[in-house]
Amino acid sequence: MLLAACGGEPPRARPTPTVGFVTLEPQSVMVTTELPGRTSPYEIADVRPQVTGIIIAREFEEGSVVHAGQVLYQIEPAPFQAAYDQATAQLANAEANLTTTQLKAQRYAELVKLHAVSSQDADDAQAAYKQAAATVQQDRAAAEAARINLDFTRITAPITGRIGISTVTKGALVTASQTTVLDTIQRLDPIYVDVTQSVAQVESLRRQIAQGRLNTPNGEAPTHLTLDDGTAYPIVGDLRATDLAVDPTTDAVTMRAVFPNPSGVLLPGMFVRATIDEGVLPNALLVPEQGVGHDQKGEPTALVVNAQGVVEQRQLRVGQTVGSKWLVTSGLNPGDRVIVEGLQGLQPGAHVRAVPADNLR
Repeated sequence: MLLAACGGEPPRARPTPTVGFVTLEPQSVMVTTELPGRTSPYEIADVRPQVTGIIIAREFEEGSVVHAGQVLYQIEPAPFQAAYDQATAQLANAEANLTTTQLKAQRYAELVKLHAVSSQDADDAQAAYKQAAATVQQDRAAAEAARINLDFTRITAPITGRIGISTVTKGALVTASQTTVLDTIQRLDPIYVDVTQSVAQVESLRRQIAQGRLNTPNGEAPTHLTLDDGTAYPIVGDLRATDLAVDPTTDAVTMRAVFPNPSGVLLPGMFVRATIDEGVLPNALLVPEQGVGHDQKGEPTALVVNAQGVVEQRQLRVGQTVGSKWLVTSGLNPGDRVIVEGLQGLQPGAHVRAVPADNLR
């Protein structure tokens, strides 16, 4: 008993830790980018007068939808009607004189062959005819200008859209050269959403497409919106254009998407977040978030189990998150067993008992 007490029990071997892993398999993943943006009208037009006069009527309700060609304001037409009547009368007089001079020129052209009139008289008759023809053209242009000015007394909507608050009322004097707009019309269905993206992101996207790593079917880029309050906009838009100029202050380019807006939920100037479906990565590797750690430099890492049951550390390059997983662009290969359970205190080089993570749950 004394000998047994002095010798004690030999130390027990530390048990091999058990870890759970997931095996990486390539899969198709939609690559998306979320960018801030603001809405802007699909079309916008300022309403201004093109002649000077007194407003005698306003023919629309503020805030309503107006249609292209619809009369918005009526300027007093009386002086313009009088000018048009005078111009048409002067044109009629000139046309009557043209007929007389034409007939005289034709007669003199025949008589000069018979030496019944002098060549000078025939030339004078021909010149009078040409002068009368020029006068008709001049008076016809003046009559057309007077008609246009008369039409301009009816100020119409240049586009279809929602009209704002009028800056003038009945009885106001407006001028053809004024800088103040009478009102503004904005077409909001569809509506633009302008977003900005860094040049580096744009170039990276182009390289992936050129190298065949990213598939963009038919060149389309469906776009989804999230409103400022977090509500998802129910209708999918389409990315249409990218600005050719780079903003030197932000090193970014502006991209424009178009969204249907039948119910008028989107208004100009709203802040939104746009998620753009850039394309499909056909052989992407996704790692659960709990399987990605960081080293002392803040670089992403992962612990994998090799065929001998030994833990290895890999330096990673990751892209975006897809749900609860990281999209890994380098550092891992298909078939790698990434540890996602039992990571507490685990160090590279350790021997472990590895089982699929699903078996630990």
